[in-house]
Amino acid sequence: MASAGIVYLVGAGPGDLGLVTFRARELIASADVLVYDYLVHPDLVSWCASECEVVYVGKKAGFHSVPQAEIEALLVDRAKAGKRVVRLKGGDPYVFGRGGEEARALAADGIRFEVVPGVTAALAAGAYAGIPLTHRNTSSSLVLVTGHEDPNKHELQVDWPALGALRNTTLAIYMGMSRLADIMAGLQKGGLAADTPAAVVQWASLGRQRSVTATVGTLVEAVAEAGLKAPSIIFVGDVVLHQETVDWFEHLSLFGRRIAITRTRGGNSGLREKLEHLGAEVVELPLINVVPDVHRESLIEIVSELGSYDWIVFTSANGVNIFFEQFAKAYDDVRALGLLRFACVGEATARAVRSRWLKVECQPEIATADALADALIATDSLDSAKVIVVTGNRNRETLVKRLEEEGRAIVDVLPLYRTEKLDLSENPAAHDFREKGADAILFASSSAVEAFTAQAKALALEDGAKRPLAGSIGPQTSDTMKQLGMPIAFEAKKPGLDDLVAALVARLAKD
Repeated sequence: MASAGIVYLVGAGPGDLGLVTFRARELIASADVLVYDYLVHPDLVSWCASECEVVYVGKKAGFHSVPQAEIEALLVDRAKAGKRVVRLKGGDPYVFGRGGEEARALAADGIRFEVVPGVTAALAAGAYAGIPLTHRNTSSSLVLVTGHEDPNKHELQVDWPALGALRNTTLAIYMGMSRLADIMAGLQKGGLAADTPAAVVQWASLGRQRSVTATVGTLVEAVAEAGLKAPSIIFVGDVVLHQETVDWFEHLSLFGRRIAITRTRGGNSGLREKLEHLGAEVVELPLINVVPDVHRESLIEIVSELGSYDWIVFTSANGVNIFFEQFAKAYDDVRALGLLRFACVGEATARAVRSRWLKVECQPEIATADALADALIATDSLDSAKVIVVTGNRNRETLVKRLEEEGRAIVDVLPLYRTEKLDLSENPAAHDFREKGADAILFASSSAVEAFTAQAKALALEDGAKRPLAGSIGPQTSDTMKQLGMPIAFEAKKPGLDDLVAALVARLAKD
């Protein structure tokens, strides 16, 4: 009899978070247990609920931290305990992902399971490297094949000469880098011409993607010279010739650039999305943790009289989220907000308000507290108005003072959270940063600069690591950088993520 638990064999796609399916994200968010592999983007783990058990099984070529049999036993055990288990696998679980073996093991134990397809690596590598896998005039068929031979079998699993005899066919070879020379030789033995176009794409769809094109006869040498290694997809066929004309990803303005950014732990990064859309490899350093820190007396007093206020001012998206969490505990109807008007310091904060189907009536062009004060005062609506300023432990004294003195408003401050600096000494992203460095590091707030400086030891670059250029989002952040002795390589023309990215692109274009 089947257990109450269930296992979802979920494809995580090739790496780019934008290629993960909606179904996969939904299941990750609702999982009791998440079991994931080496090739799964680490940020997918942040989509789990806080109480989810996360198990890393770390399978990669040449190193299996957990044997396959133990992984299957783990899935069965957790499902029999009544858990919702998500087995997250890079690419597609049924394309060289051993998903079929896991499905059979689950079925044998009477475990319910569901398979969620993912974008397999060959499809992403072709699309992101400018190699159409089929083409009317050059390739009418596509063969997906693994180059990984089972060491326990004495006979070859793949007949490479037979594949070399095929015509008008694209070969997409998975897990073949360790046997590249043997594979190319086998294809030629079957009659494939040495001058047949061939390519290798490493880390497909990510900012660290690299590719090399050559021929079947020269690919081994070209790959060695370029230093490409696994994980990679090997392509063989005339479609490789189209790369020069249809490549799009490797021509993006930040392709091949490694950019470090700072964020709060668990926060979604709009900045990251903007950088990755331009082809950058992004390293996120979670320097700050935002912790709800609600002043109960102030909250009760203000929330109970919401209908008497004219404006509510948010200085961060964190404040928006925590405010509405508290609001929902007191009211079950959004109309309890009365005639409150909403003001926000910047686009990320305004987006958080608009996501609740509420209109933002005041948002300055420049995302600073002073600019927000100017914009509110310019509405001519503050004289004797009652205003709530939602903030954290880094209080916006200047904003409050200006609204009271210049706007003649009655201002109540509602502190709802505090920011804490995190210890990054054991953080994987920090280790990656120390080891490799970056082309640039972006600071979007003074608190991020202070937190980065406080972590100087944990973020000290190792020998050979690239020293990044430091970029600032605006004057206030730049002032903090100067005070702490941090060189400023570039600054956004006006505070905002789009302008910060534009300043980054312009500065790196000079190198």
